[in-house]
Amino acid sequence: MADVNETINGLLSELRRGTIVIGVLSQLSEPQYGYSLVPVLGEKGLAVDAGTLYPLLRRLEKQELLESKWDTNEARPRKYYLLSPFGREVYEGLCLEWRKLIISMEAIMDEDKGGEPDGSD
Repeated sequence: MADVNETINGLLSELRRGTIVIGVLSQLSEPQYGYSLVPVLGEKGLAVDAGTLYPLLRRLEKQELLESKWDTNEARPRKYYLLSPFGREVYEGLCLEWRKLIISMEAIMDEDKGGEPDGSD
């Protein structure tokens, strides 16, 4: 028999994949190096490990959503990421679509509880 918590954790993992993209983009209006995003996102309730983050940053850069620049002034060189102008437009569009999804899902879940779609009972 399937374990409820195991099943929930697996499904949550699927849900989180898209939310991590929005979360990362939301933090890059100012330059940030990759590892600095891990604690920032964690403090905001979106835990992400470096093994997930770095491939995502490279993919977003390849999609031209991010720009990057190396800082070699420190003892350890760091690659800083920043939203590109295209990335800013995409991020704003994703936020709009995310908010629409939230409204739709709230209506669906309210119907499931026996309430009316507008939230009134």
